[in-house]
Amino acid sequence: MKKPKRWFTLRNQIFISFMLLMIFVLGIASVLTYYRMSALLQTNAEKHISQTAMQANGRLDALIAQINTLTTQVATDAYVQRLLLAEVQGKETPFSSRQSLLPLFSDYQAYVTGIKSLELYTNDYRRLFPLNETQLIDTIDSEWINAANWGKGSLVWIGIDPRDPSTVLALRRVSLLDRWFSSGGYLMVRLDRTYFQIHDQIDEDVGEYILLVDGNQRPVATNFSFPAEELNVKELLSNEGKNITIGEQKFIEVKQASKATGWTLVFFTPMSYVTSGISALRTAVLASGAIGVLLFLIMSLSLSTMITRPIFRLIKAMRGARFGVLQRNPMFSSTMEINELNNSYNQMVDNMNELIRVVYEKELLQSRTELKALQAQINPHFLFNTLEAFYWSLEDKGEEELANLVVGMSSLFRYIISSPNQDEWVTIEDELEHVERYLQLMDIRLAERLTWSIDAGEFRHVKIPKLLIQPLVENAIWHGVEKQLGQGKVSVCVEPSNKEGYLKITVQDNGPGMDEETLSGLMQAMEGGPSISSKGTGVGIVNVHRRLRLYYDEQGKKHGLQVTSRPGEGTSVSFEIPSDYGGTV
Repeated sequence: MKKPKRWFTLRNQIFISFMLLMIFVLGIASVLTYYRMSALLQTNAEKHISQTAMQANGRLDALIAQINTLTTQVATDAYVQRLLLAEVQGKETPFSSRQSLLPLFSDYQAYVTGIKSLELYTNDYRRLFPLNETQLIDTIDSEWINAANWGKGSLVWIGIDPRDPSTVLALRRVSLLDRWFSSGGYLMVRLDRTYFQIHDQIDEDVGEYILLVDGNQRPVATNFSFPAEELNVKELLSNEGKNITIGEQKFIEVKQASKATGWTLVFFTPMSYVTSGISALRTAVLASGAIGVLLFLIMSLSLSTMITRPIFRLIKAMRGARFGVLQRNPMFSSTMEINELNNSYNQMVDNMNELIRVVYEKELLQSRTELKALQAQINPHFLFNTLEAFYWSLEDKGEEELANLVVGMSSLFRYIISSPNQDEWVTIEDELEHVERYLQLMDIRLAERLTWSIDAGEFRHVKIPKLLIQPLVENAIWHGVEKQLGQGKVSVCVEPSNKEGYLKITVQDNGPGMDEETLSGLMQAMEGGPSISSKGTGVGIVNVHRRLRLYYDEQGKKHGLQVTSRPGEGTSVSFEIPSDYGGTV
């Protein structure tokens, strides 16, 4: 099973999930708010620009209407009508009559401060007033005269005077009221360009600009800081979009055409003015989003910590059970579910500790009882008193060989039989000496049929429980050498194990061996099954296997005998023990 990454904890999952959800919600809300509000701000800005354009255009129309009204009054004046009618009838106007126009025109000019002069011409383009001989055809192009004729008395706005850029010209054909409104001459008005300075209609503080262009695409009025003649009017008028760049600054361009004059009024509003509200909105949205994310980060971190901290404490307490330490977790959580989980764990710990205590006491009592029962099988006082009587009896009769046999048996039984208070651990050297005494006794009985070898190397001082090796040697003689027709051999070897820190003790014979069925029955008997043989004295191979389990099994490590045997190849019985379990002497 693949181990999850360390950072993939419940706390991080809760934190990341909450953060992603919050970022998604705030992102959607911020984007929708930004676009809706920016569209609203831009719409309001465009409405403001359009309203300003309409106001300026209205102001221009008012100025145009004022000039139109004034020139209409002059054209219909009775004295002007009489002079022009006389001219049409072929009567040349005398100098005195032309001079009389001066106070008349001066009175009309007084009504409008922007008028520089009023000029009156006959049908053949001769000037009647002012008093000079300049002709109309020398002042303006014939196309404007034709336009005035087509207008039949309406005012035609010519625009900037090519000969005097500071003057704006307008022309009206004078219709004779007493001659069926036929053409009687022409009235031209000269206006100062400052008359059309209408930039007071715009807000110069925000950088708005205005441009008034006549029919010939020449600037009439503007509030640009540089001269109007430097403007590329054709480019400005040919721009089809709303956005335009002048210099290095971007503007929104709005154009208004005047039907009365044929002129074009152009407004320029800085893009920064329109987007200033959007920039402030974007800053507000980003700031509020950042604050929201920060607050939610703190809240989600606190919430995930509040949920996972009790769980981590409970996990820490559970991990202690791996090392055999089962302790209650004294934590109390305000969360009902976690608190209930902790209470269940504490109850489980109490139950398990009680069970461990009971099982441990039972195992300890059973182990001691079995060890004492395995060793205390003969009354030592009766046995030693009997052997001592045999020894003295044989010594008196001169049977030295039999007396030595009795001495050997006495030493053998003294090693086997110990008082309950005596140490149950011996060195490998003591155990092998006991094995050798036992083999010497068996050699007397088997004569030339038995040979043996014992090799303990450098491990003679390692401690082991008493009577672990001798029962295996006894089993090798009973079931190996005794059933062998020829010479039998028993070998005992103590050597390092393949596992570090362990010794391997092997008892091997060259007897007839066992088939698979017999070997399987022996293994079952070692694990608590029925015995396959009743022959034998003392502690048997099954008891050695059980004693290894009682002494050495701990923390899941199993110890016991390993038996290998094949028919005709003998039998090998071995076991592995820690080299430092019982200590050394």
